[in-house]
Amino acid sequence: MLTSLRALLLAGLVVLAPAAQAAETATVFAAASLKNALDNASKAFAAKSGVEVKASYAASSALARQIESGAPADLFASADLEWMEYLAKKNLIRPETRVNLLGNRIVVVAPKDAKTADVPFTAEGFAAALGADGRLATGEVNSVPIGKYAKAAFEKLGLWGGLQPRLAQADNVRAALLLVSRGEAPLGVVYESDAKSDPGVKVVGVFPADSHPPVVYPFAVTAEAKGNGAARFLDFLKGDEGKPFFEAQGFTVLGNTPAQ
Repeated sequence: MLTSLRALLLAGLVVLAPAAQAAETATVFAAASLKNALDNASKAFAAKSGVEVKASYAASSALARQIESGAPADLFASADLEWMEYLAKKNLIRPETRVNLLGNRIVVVAPKDAKTADVPFTAEGFAAALGADGRLATGEVNSVPIGKYAKAAFEKLGLWGGLQPRLAQADNVRAALLLVSRGEAPLGVVYESDAKSDPGVKVVGVFPADSHPPVVYPFAVTAEAKGNGAARFLDFLKGDEGKPFFEAQGFTVLGNTPAQ
């Protein structure tokens, strides 16, 4: 009788162990421009580790504020340093896990079938490409990273005064990209990786590197992260197995040294 009971208990443990492992999750709040790369990396990581990655994509500004308000995120990936620093100052990330993982470029895009082939970085060049009433789509310039980078670049290039009234400011970079892909805006400013993700657009200009702050993506485990799934996923992303997912989408992998 006892032998049979013991056998049943052991069988139950064998059944429960894989279920418990499969139930481990990591919730990632990531910049919208990371969607394609992280979706693909998440699948590979889950197959290897049994940890399910649940991702929420939006503007870094919106995600940082959600974390500040108590949203249950385990890992935060920002499209700029400012919003990571915003959470760091509020002790909402684990500083020892923070790493500047990726770089990117900002580009001007047009609908794939547009006649525009190359936009000179001059007032006349943008005026000709935009036409009489066309809008230039990008992120909101005071909070969304791509919008902030675009504003900085246009100011440095002496184009801000003429272009500011013609901006169509979106909630995140993918929303801006969609406006161009659908033909609702003749031009947009997005990341190079976003342009590569959408066959409905083409790159018609690459901003000079010295026209804006470097595009850097910091990652960090949040202070309230549950379990170790997020830390394991971040280790995966920093390693040789994670690198190809980012490079395939046009990101530059900066390495896995801690952020200063």
